[in-house]
Amino acid sequence: MGDKPVADEPDMLKNIFEMQTELNDYVFAKNNLNDEDGKALSMASIFSAINKGDLKVNELPNTWLSRYSRAMTEEIKELDDELLWKWWSKDEIDLQNIRVELIDILHFLVSAMICAGLTPDKVFDIYRQKHSVNLRRQDSGYSKSGKTEADNRGIV
Repeated sequence: MGDKPVADEPDMLKNIFEMQTELNDYVFAKNNLNDEDGKALSMASIFSAINKGDLKVNELPNTWLSRYSRAMTEEIKELDDELLWKWWSKDEIDLQNIRVELIDILHFLVSAMICAGLTPDKVFDIYRQKHSVNLRRQDSGYSKSGKTEADNRGIV
């Protein structure tokens, strides 16, 4: 269980980020969406806005993070609609559609990650750090009363 893929294995997270960027750029172009300068909107222009420090409410990163957050919320509702809650029911879940809804959520999650300035390597790095925090919390008897965000503040 190493931290890095073997040299001849594909970097699947990187591939997902690339495919999502291509899809978003296609959707932006197909819908004639532009950035603040009137140029064709792209994931690269959103990522560039982050690097320039354009982080105010009406600037590209916040605008698109908000839109992708809303899209994820709606997809989670669609997932919830597929799940069964009547424990006395004899119905079965539609696992195929549940899987598709989860992938729809992933599409918007990856888009949001890009809008937050994350790369596949950074996602892995932050995930690894947060994973360690979560393990420490469990080992120390994590509870609401003892919760602080101090351990999260060290994640960079």
